[in-house]
Amino acid sequence: MATQGWKALEAEGQLPATAWRKERQWALDMGLPGAESITDRDIPTFARGELPHFAGINTFMKAPYIENVRDVGKYDAAVIGIPFDSGTTYRPGTRFGPQGIRRISALYTPYNYELGVDLREQMTLCDTGDVFTIPANLEKSFDQISRGVAHVFSSGALPIMLGGDHSIGFPCVRGIAQCTDKKIGIIHFDRHIDIQEKDLDERMHTTPWFWATSLPNVPAVNLVQLGIGGWQVPREGVQVARQRNTNVLTIADIERFGIEKSAEIALELAWKDADAVYISFDVDSLDCGFVPGTGWPEPGGFLPREALKLLGLVCAEGICGFEVVEVSPPYDTSDITALIGVRVVVEALGSLVAHGKLGSHKSIINKPVTY
Repeated sequence: MATQGWKALEAEGQLPATAWRKERQWALDMGLPGAESITDRDIPTFARGELPHFAGINTFMKAPYIENVRDVGKYDAAVIGIPFDSGTTYRPGTRFGPQGIRRISALYTPYNYELGVDLREQMTLCDTGDVFTIPANLEKSFDQISRGVAHVFSSGALPIMLGGDHSIGFPCVRGIAQCTDKKIGIIHFDRHIDIQEKDLDERMHTTPWFWATSLPNVPAVNLVQLGIGGWQVPREGVQVARQRNTNVLTIADIERFGIEKSAEIALELAWKDADAVYISFDVDSLDCGFVPGTGWPEPGGFLPREALKLLGLVCAEGICGFEVVEVSPPYDTSDITALIGVRVVVEALGSLVAHGKLGSHKSIINKPVTY
């Protein structure tokens, strides 16, 4: 019977296991062979690598931590923690987002059944640690974030940012945009429009796309916002979106068009005359019943499977950077919001690998920075 389930069973048999065998040998070399009473001789005395999931130092997905960030270019993709919540206008706590996401990421394996992808075998991933942000100083923190993202992007590694509140969207895009003269589109998952100029007289988490689309090579007409709606969309932002001719699909639009057609529309608009696309995923784009640990929860958003399907489809054409924002562990329950943060990252990476698009961003790097 030609079901997806059966095809996935067959696809797993085609995947290599070279990196897994190498990791197990490394674990034995680094962690000492296990006690004589242990039957499985692949188990070391000290936990190293993926297993056991409840032990070890929590980098993202147990990926190698690179102490010297100048080595980041040796990897296909690099995780960057951005522990910052000074742009929050209601519930804080997203400065702990990177820690929370990394901790629960230990639950996952690098293999996805439906996609038939094994990230350990088909790509290299590292964790750079966190950007040194400055609490209560937006602008200095933005400068630090842009500098860190630009360094990783210039190296050729794909930057994967773990926020942090949504104000980081602007400096993350700025960090990439300064390394190229090519045009960048943005696909933004959210319930909030986040494009007003100021909020509480500052560039808060409600403002990133005003400032990002003010950059010379990030046109507002290539900003596509998915899931916007509800009772938390400031009219100031709506006015800017109308003036700048951005693109908004509500949950009702996406239900009417269907996931596949919505992805097609988003890709067409984001890529029109653009050379690359950046993805911003705010976890509050999901219905708040699934993401209690966030700053501005809003009912009526995506179901997780809808958002994950849509995300996989829009990543399939290639991306130049990815951020997941607004995970606030102090408000979370059983780590389920942080787990969504993990899942959207691996879903994006899995789609890139499955469609042969990982590394496609390198073609636009024509103004790399060096520090």
